[in-house]
Amino acid sequence: MRPRCSSRGPSTHPRRPTHPDRTTWLDRTHPRDGSARHPSYPAYVTDESQALDSLGEEIEASGGQFLAATGDVRSAVDLEAAVSAALARFGRIDVLFNNAGVGSYAEAVELSEDQWDAVLDINLKGAWLTARAIIPTFVAQGSGVIINNSSIAGLRGFANLSHYVASKWGLVGLTKSWAIELAPHGVRVVSIHPTGVNSAFNDGLAAQEGSTPLEIAERSAGNLLPVPWVEVDDVAELVLFLASDRARYITGSQVPVDAGLLTR
Repeated sequence: MRPRCSSRGPSTHPRRPTHPDRTTWLDRTHPRDGSARHPSYPAYVTDESQALDSLGEEIEASGGQFLAATGDVRSAVDLEAAVSAALARFGRIDVLFNNAGVGSYAEAVELSEDQWDAVLDINLKGAWLTARAIIPTFVAQGSGVIINNSSIAGLRGFANLSHYVASKWGLVGLTKSWAIELAPHGVRVVSIHPTGVNSAFNDGLAAQEGSTPLEIAERSAGNLLPVPWVEVDDVAELVLFLASDRARYITGSQVPVDAGLLTR
Protein backbone atom coordinates (compact mmCIF):
# COMPACT_ATOMS: atom_id res chain seq x y z
CA MET A 1 0.00 0.00 0.00
CA ARG A 2 1.66 3.21 -1.08
CA PRO A 3 0.38 6.04 1.11
CA ARG A 4 -0.40 9.28 -0.66
CA CYS A 5 0.87 11.18 2.38
CA SER A 6 4.24 9.88 3.42
CA SER A 7 7.79 11.07 3.63
CA ARG A 8 8.91 7.72 2.34
CA GLY A 9 8.64 8.23 -1.37
CA PRO A 10 9.84 5.58 -3.80
CA SER A 11 12.69 4.11 -1.83
CA THR A 12 13.06 0.34 -1.77
CA HIS A 13 14.75 -1.58 -4.54
CA PRO A 14 12.10 -3.50 -6.54
CA ARG A 15 12.02 -7.23 -5.83
CA ARG A 16 10.55 -9.79 -8.18
CA PRO A 17 7.78 -11.73 -6.44
CA THR A 18 8.76 -15.30 -5.63
CA HIS A 19 5.14 -16.42 -6.04
CA PRO A 20 3.46 -14.92 -9.12
CA ASP A 21 0.00 -15.63 -7.65
CA ARG A 22 0.63 -13.65 -4.47
CA THR A 23 0.11 -9.98 -3.78
CA THR A 24 3.28 -7.89 -3.68
CA TRP A 25 3.28 -4.27 -2.51
CA LEU A 26 6.70 -2.69 -2.92
CA ASP A 27 8.36 0.68 -3.27
CA ARG A 28 10.79 1.66 -5.97
CA THR A 29 14.35 2.94 -5.77
CA HIS A 30 14.76 6.68 -6.11
CA PRO A 31 17.97 8.01 -7.67
CA ARG A 32 19.88 9.99 -5.06
CA ASP A 33 21.64 13.23 -5.87
CA GLY A 34 22.03 14.55 -2.32
CA SER A 35 19.65 17.43 -3.05
CA ALA A 36 16.91 18.47 -0.65
CA ARG A 37 13.30 18.67 -1.76
CA HIS A 38 10.74 20.84 0.02
CA PRO A 39 7.70 18.90 1.23
CA SER A 40 4.69 20.51 2.81
CA TYR A 41 4.14 19.64 6.44
CA PRO A 42 2.32 17.89 8.15
CA ALA A 43 2.00 15.71 5.06
CA TYR A 44 4.55 14.93 2.37
CA VAL A 45 2.44 14.90 -0.79
CA THR A 46 4.03 13.09 -3.71
CA ASP A 47 2.81 11.73 -7.02
CA GLU A 48 4.23 8.25 -7.39
CA SER A 49 2.06 7.09 -10.28
CA GLN A 50 4.98 7.01 -12.72
CA ALA A 51 7.16 5.00 -10.32
CA LEU A 52 4.33 2.55 -9.66
CA ASP A 53 3.69 2.12 -13.39
CA SER A 54 7.38 1.43 -14.00
CA LEU A 55 7.54 -1.05 -11.12
CA GLY A 56 4.46 -2.84 -12.43
CA GLU A 57 6.03 -3.19 -15.86
CA GLU A 58 9.18 -4.74 -14.35
CA ILE A 59 7.23 -7.23 -12.24
CA GLU A 60 4.99 -8.28 -15.12
CA ALA A 61 7.98 -8.58 -17.45
CA SER A 62 9.47 -11.07 -14.97
CA GLY A 63 6.32 -13.20 -15.06
CA GLY A 64 4.69 -11.83 -11.92
CA GLN A 65 1.40 -10.05 -11.35
CA PHE A 66 1.03 -6.50 -10.05
CA LEU A 67 -1.68 -4.40 -8.47
CA ALA A 68 -1.16 -0.81 -7.28
CA ALA A 69 -3.47 0.80 -4.75
CA THR A 70 -2.99 4.43 -3.78
CA GLY A 71 -4.58 6.05 -0.76
CA ASP A 72 -4.05 7.55 2.67
CA VAL A 73 -3.06 5.19 5.51
CA ARG A 74 -5.15 7.36 7.82
CA SER A 75 -8.26 6.40 5.87
CA ALA A 76 -9.91 3.09 6.76
CA VAL A 77 -12.02 3.39 3.61
CA ASP A 78 -8.93 3.62 1.38
CA LEU A 79 -7.29 0.67 3.11
CA GLU A 80 -10.33 -1.57 2.99
CA ALA A 81 -10.74 -0.79 -0.69
CA ALA A 82 -7.11 -1.76 -1.35
CA VAL A 83 -7.46 -5.04 0.55
CA SER A 84 -10.69 -5.87 -1.30
CA ALA A 85 -9.03 -5.16 -4.64
CA ALA A 86 -6.07 -7.38 -3.77
CA LEU A 87 -8.28 -10.25 -2.68
CA ALA A 88 -10.42 -9.93 -5.81
CA ARG A 89 -7.31 -10.03 -8.00
CA PHE A 90 -5.14 -12.60 -6.21
CA GLY A 91 -7.43 -14.48 -3.85
CA ARG A 92 -5.11 -14.12 -0.83
CA ILE A 93 -2.65 -11.85 0.96
CA ASP A 94 0.47 -13.28 2.57
CA VAL A 95 2.53 -10.36 3.87
CA LEU A 96 1.81 -6.90 5.26
CA PHE A 97 4.78 -4.53 5.44
CA ASN A 98 3.79 -1.42 7.36
CA ASN A 99 6.22 1.14 5.94
CA ALA A 100 4.40 4.50 5.84
CA GLY A 101 6.09 7.16 7.91
CA VAL A 102 6.85 10.86 8.35
CA GLY A 103 9.10 12.79 10.69
CA SER A 104 10.17 16.30 11.66
CA TYR A 105 12.46 18.02 14.13
CA ALA A 106 11.04 19.97 17.08
CA GLU A 107 11.48 20.20 20.82
CA ALA A 108 8.51 18.94 22.81
CA VAL A 109 7.40 22.44 23.82
CA GLU A 110 7.62 23.65 20.21
CA LEU A 111 5.52 20.89 18.67
CA SER A 112 2.15 21.91 17.31
CA GLU A 113 -0.82 19.59 17.70
CA ASP A 114 -0.94 19.24 13.92
CA GLN A 115 2.65 17.99 13.88
CA TRP A 116 2.02 15.54 16.70
CA ASP A 117 -1.21 14.27 15.16
CA ALA A 118 0.25 13.87 11.67
CA VAL A 119 3.21 11.81 12.85
CA LEU A 120 1.20 9.61 15.23
CA ASP A 121 -1.68 9.17 12.78
CA ILE A 122 0.51 8.16 9.85
CA ASN A 123 3.26 6.24 11.63
CA LEU A 124 1.18 4.45 14.28
CA LYS A 125 -2.54 4.69 13.64
CA GLY A 126 -1.95 3.99 9.96
CA ALA A 127 -0.20 0.74 10.82
CA TRP A 128 -3.09 -0.30 13.04
CA LEU A 129 -5.73 0.61 10.43
CA THR A 130 -3.87 -1.32 7.74
CA ALA A 131 -3.47 -4.37 9.94
CA ARG A 132 -7.10 -4.20 11.01
CA ALA A 133 -8.13 -4.36 7.37
CA ILE A 134 -5.90 -7.37 6.62
CA ILE A 135 -5.90 -9.46 9.83
CA PRO A 136 -9.32 -11.08 9.13
CA THR A 137 -7.88 -12.45 5.88
CA PHE A 138 -4.80 -13.80 7.66
CA VAL A 139 -6.96 -15.45 10.33
CA ALA A 140 -9.22 -17.04 7.71
CA GLN A 141 -6.16 -18.35 5.83
CA GLY A 142 -4.46 -19.57 8.99
CA SER A 143 -1.28 -17.83 7.86
CA GLY A 144 0.29 -14.44 7.26
CA VAL A 145 3.16 -12.19 8.30
CA ILE A 146 3.02 -8.60 9.53
CA ILE A 147 6.30 -6.66 9.46
CA ASN A 148 6.23 -3.25 11.11
CA ASN A 149 8.98 -0.86 10.04
CA SER A 150 9.91 0.85 13.29
CA SER A 151 13.36 2.39 13.76
CA ILE A 152 16.28 2.52 16.12
CA ALA A 153 14.10 5.31 17.53
CA GLY A 154 11.72 2.56 18.60
CA LEU A 155 14.39 1.14 20.91
CA ARG A 156 15.95 4.32 22.37
CA GLY A 157 15.25 8.04 22.71
CA PHE A 158 16.26 11.03 20.57
CA ALA A 159 16.14 14.73 21.39
CA ASN A 160 13.89 16.89 19.20
CA LEU A 161 12.07 13.81 17.86
CA SER A 162 9.77 12.90 20.75
CA HIS A 163 6.66 12.57 18.56
CA TYR A 164 8.52 10.38 16.05
CA VAL A 165 10.08 8.29 18.84
CA ALA A 166 6.67 7.83 20.49
CA SER A 167 5.23 6.54 17.22
CA LYS A 168 8.09 4.08 16.73
CA TRP A 169 7.93 2.76 20.31
CA GLY A 170 4.19 2.40 19.71
CA LEU A 171 4.91 0.07 16.79
CA VAL A 172 6.89 -2.16 19.17
CA GLY A 173 3.86 -2.35 21.45
CA LEU A 174 1.61 -3.25 18.53
CA THR A 175 4.08 -5.87 17.36
CA LYS A 176 4.24 -7.65 20.71
CA SER A 177 0.49 -7.44 21.33
CA TRP A 178 -0.48 -8.64 17.86
CA ALA A 179 2.05 -11.47 18.06
CA ILE A 180 0.29 -12.75 21.18
CA GLU A 181 -3.19 -12.30 19.70
CA LEU A 182 -2.43 -13.86 16.33
CA ALA A 183 -0.07 -16.75 17.16
CA PRO A 184 -3.01 -19.17 17.62
CA HIS A 185 -4.00 -18.40 14.03
CA GLY A 186 -0.57 -19.10 12.54
CA VAL A 187 0.17 -15.41 11.96
CA ARG A 188 3.62 -13.98 12.79
CA VAL A 189 4.33 -10.35 13.68
CA VAL A 190 7.79 -8.72 13.89
CA SER A 191 9.25 -5.23 13.86
CA ILE A 192 12.44 -4.07 12.19
CA HIS A 193 14.66 -1.25 13.43
CA PRO A 194 16.89 0.40 10.83
CA THR A 195 19.45 3.06 11.54
CA GLY A 196 19.48 5.92 9.02
CA VAL A 197 18.69 4.65 5.52
CA ASN A 198 19.84 6.12 2.22
CA SER A 199 16.29 6.80 1.05
CA ALA A 200 13.93 9.62 0.16
CA PHE A 201 12.76 9.73 3.79
CA ASN A 202 15.84 11.81 4.64
CA ASP A 203 15.06 14.42 2.01
CA GLY A 204 12.14 15.87 3.95
CA LEU A 205 14.21 16.19 7.12
CA ALA A 206 17.06 17.76 5.17
CA ALA A 207 14.71 20.25 3.56
CA GLN A 208 13.59 21.44 6.98
CA GLU A 209 17.19 22.29 7.85
CA GLY A 210 18.23 23.63 4.45
CA SER A 211 20.78 20.85 4.33
CA THR A 212 21.34 17.66 2.33
CA PRO A 213 20.58 14.09 3.42
CA LEU A 214 24.27 13.18 3.41
CA GLU A 215 25.22 16.14 5.60
CA ILE A 216 22.58 15.18 8.15
CA ALA A 217 23.65 11.54 8.09
CA GLU A 218 27.32 12.37 8.57
CA ARG A 219 26.54 14.75 11.42
CA SER A 220 24.16 12.49 13.31
CA ALA A 221 25.46 9.00 12.54
CA GLY A 222 26.38 7.01 15.62
CA ASN A 223 26.83 3.76 13.75
CA LEU A 224 29.43 1.39 15.12
CA LEU A 225 30.44 0.45 11.59
CA PRO A 226 32.02 3.37 9.69
CA VAL A 227 29.07 4.18 7.42
CA PRO A 228 26.72 7.20 7.49
CA TRP A 229 23.70 5.00 6.74
CA VAL A 230 22.58 1.63 5.44
CA GLU A 231 21.19 1.11 1.96
CA VAL A 232 17.59 0.34 1.09
CA ASP A 233 18.67 -3.09 -0.14
CA ASP A 234 19.92 -3.94 3.36
CA VAL A 235 16.45 -3.31 4.75
CA ALA A 236 14.72 -5.04 1.84
CA GLU A 237 16.77 -8.21 2.30
CA LEU A 238 15.83 -8.35 5.98
CA VAL A 239 12.15 -7.91 5.14
CA LEU A 240 12.32 -10.68 2.54
CA PHE A 241 13.92 -13.03 5.08
CA LEU A 242 11.38 -12.27 7.80
CA ALA A 243 8.51 -12.71 5.35
CA SER A 244 9.80 -16.12 4.26
CA ASP A 245 9.41 -19.58 5.75
CA ARG A 246 13.07 -19.39 6.81
CA ALA A 247 11.85 -17.13 9.63
CA ARG A 248 8.86 -19.33 10.49
CA TYR A 249 9.64 -19.35 14.22
CA ILE A 250 10.37 -15.63 14.57
CA THR A 251 7.46 -13.66 16.02
CA GLY A 252 7.05 -10.86 18.52
CA SER A 253 10.70 -9.94 17.97
CA GLN A 254 12.49 -6.64 17.31
CA VAL A 255 15.15 -7.05 14.64
CA PRO A 256 17.74 -4.27 14.17
CA VAL A 257 19.59 -3.42 10.99
CA ASP A 258 21.52 -0.66 12.68
CA ALA A 259 25.21 -0.92 11.69
CA GLY A 260 25.88 -1.48 15.39
CA LEU A 261 24.43 1.83 16.59
CA LEU A 262 22.41 0.32 19.43
CA THR A 263 25.55 -1.39 20.78
CA ARG A 264 27.15 1.96 21.69
